[in-house]
Amino acid sequence: MPTPREDAAKLCVATVANASTALAMPDRLTQRLVNSLKQNKMRVVTLDSATTTQSQIRPTTENGEESKQKDCEFILLTQIRSKQLNPTESTPEISIGGRVPSIDASDPLGGQSGPVYRDNVEIRFALFRTDRFEPQLETVLLDRPTSSATDSFIGAMDREANRIAKEWKKNRNTK
Repeated sequence: MPTPREDAAKLCVATVANASTALAMPDRLTQRLVNSLKQNKMRVVTLDSATTTQSQIRPTTENGEESKQKDCEFILLTQIRSKQLNPTESTPEISIGGRVPSIDASDPLGGQSGPVYRDNVEIRFALFRTDRFEPQLETVLLDRPTSSATDSFIGAMDREANRIAKEWKKNRNTK
């Protein structure tokens, strides 16, 4: 696999933050995200500092200092949050309490003890230049965890990496 050029911009990836009630392994998800970005031929390093759990995703002081030490031009922040439905949003399923039963065949008691309820989650991510406060890219992926929540988030990390790589290449080609 070709490696990124040494003069290519370096992207620092902060540890994924879990600000939801879903079970997730942030270190494992962060590593998957980093590996997916590297497969997209990006120059990537992992930060020890984590993404904020605050509702507004912005680099923390720790993210900023560590990214300067690692000589990064960009910081990627990723956060898992419980999906909050606005009163004006309609839900596709009829449910009471904002939860829908899981139809995942891998659920351990799949229908024997009744439906298993899981909250929808958002995987929010933002890409920042280290010298700017406004994100270059900020978006949200929606996901419904399965019985193995971390495994369901793995696919979301791959989708995030592909979206970042596409935006990265687009910005590089316009310079």
